Amino acid sequence: MEPSEVIRNTERFVKERLKGEPTGHDWYHVERVRNIANTLYESEGGDWLIIELTLLLHDVGDRKVINEDDDDYTIAENFLTQQELSPELIEAIMNIIKTMSFSKSFDTQAEEKSLEFQIVQDSDRLDALGAIGIARAFAFGGSRGRALYDPEHQAQTYHSSEEYKKSEGSTFHHFEEKLLLLKDLLNTDTAKKIAEERDEFMRTFLKEFLDEWNGQK
Repeated sequence: MEPSEVIRNTERFVKERLKGEPTGHDWYHVERVRNIANTLYESEGGDWLIIELTLLLHDVGDRKVINEDDDDYTIAENFLTQQELSPELIEAIMNIIKTMSFSKSFDTQAEEKSLEFQIVQDSDRLDALGAIGIARAFAFGGSRGRALYDPEHQAQTYHSSEEYKKSEGSTFHHFEEKLLLLKDLLNTDTAKKIAEERDEFMRTFLKEFLDEWNGQK
């Protein structure tokens, strides 16, 4: 099967899987991540087919999307197998999907990262920053019934994926516990440059949020 046909099949599959997705991991998130990845790829290089297929499929079995306790990697893997791709290509894609998330990074920090991994992970993380990142954070919090802000809660530091997955803090604290950490966890120089303005925008928003919360404005 030609790569262009595989991409078209994948787009149709992912659009159907993510239809009506309410947590900020919908098809438009995938499109944005692909656009960011293309920018990184133009500067950094890599194997675009691996990058594109990985980012298209990275959320179809995510625990947040399927509303389960654990990720289901068989959804993406079974689809790729049906596209008659080589075992080597499928393995490269699935290795990234299985280890790229923030929660998984607690357990895989010492592992070597391929350039394709770095670009996909950076692209996904950049979409969690800035104005879009703020909107997605509150969309996810709302989908889980989380408070906007709980002044009695203290931001937590996590040391394992299991600890992180049990987090029950407010959406505001999600910024301290994850989103404000992402800029310094990016892999590529191109992504780090893009992240500067997005990170600063979020910090300005959070200061304004607290000022308004406390009646100072």
